[in-house]
Amino acid sequence: MVQVVDEVSVFRDTYLKAYRGMLLARVLDDKFASLYRAGKIHGGVFLGRGQEALSAACGYCLRKGDIFAPLIRDAAGRIAFGEPIIEAIRTYLGSSLGIMRGREGNVHRGNPKNGYLPMISHLGAMISVVNGRLLADRFKGQRTTVGLSTIGEGATSTGSFHEAINQAAVEKLPLILVVANNQYAYSTPNERQFACEDLVDRALGYGVEGHSVQGNDLNKCLQVLQQAVGRAREGFGPQLVVAKLLRLCGHGEHDDASYVDPRLKSEAFAQDCIKLAEESMLRERWADRTQLDIWRQQAIMEVEETVARVQREPAPDPYGAEWQALSTPRMIDGGHENI
Repeated sequence: MVQVVDEVSVFRDTYLKAYRGMLLARVLDDKFASLYRAGKIHGGVFLGRGQEALSAACGYCLRKGDIFAPLIRDAAGRIAFGEPIIEAIRTYLGSSLGIMRGREGNVHRGNPKNGYLPMISHLGAMISVVNGRLLADRFKGQRTTVGLSTIGEGATSTGSFHEAINQAAVEKLPLILVVANNQYAYSTPNERQFACEDLVDRALGYGVEGHSVQGNDLNKCLQVLQQAVGRAREGFGPQLVVAKLLRLCGHGEHDDASYVDPRLKSEAFAQDCIKLAEESMLRERWADRTQLDIWRQQAIMEVEETVARVQREPAPDPYGAEWQALSTPRMIDGGHENI
């Protein structure tokens, strides 16, 4: 007998997994903020609060073998793509057992072998890196890979954005470029960044397909990202996805976001994506309050236990460390792991 796949059940399962990834990312970010205020983290802490739905959708719409270039607010996307939270914690706390060996200043971690790239702080520059990986796969005859790069709307004002999306369009690369329009490039509002009504209007000028989505709606984010990834994978060239949302925190933990226009906070796109997802699950009866509380407690326990473990790990020894490439083995719990 042929078993018919229940599309509603498949989407529900994806939605629930994405929500739990969002929740874990939020709890993890809150812990990083707490550790930063306690003086346990040196350097900046940049949170994805309010952007988890879009980020999680990016990670879950990709598959093994694809390329993902996340940015500083993409904890949920990294989790969805398969990065264990211990790598984030080890990087923030400077553990020598981390994937970056404690040599990196918090947010530029990555694992190219597993498909996710270390972030370049000059944000638009990540697009051309993904382009290069996609071209390399094309030269190898690999035609099923797609690459997804996330940027903020501020990066669309850079020359590197223009050069990279133009190159991707000319080469018809399977690139998905996701713009999280969180209304402020640090403290610069949209009206001081671009004059077009919507950034998605730029897609036509570059000759790429454009998609708009309300970035705090997990349902819509999953649907639009699945469509965009599918179009890129099927050979329709670059896909520009512009998501409208509001960053629910400052640019970093050092920033109080006092410049944010209070009127924005009442907009539909400014509502907390975690709360919206929970309301949706309750409405659809995919979960009840008890289950939501269980998931939250599980996320808190996972984060607390992992932080406690990493705090017991050694810091890097500048005198005894072998300053070798990160492609070489690292020591993990007494054994070697190749990355």
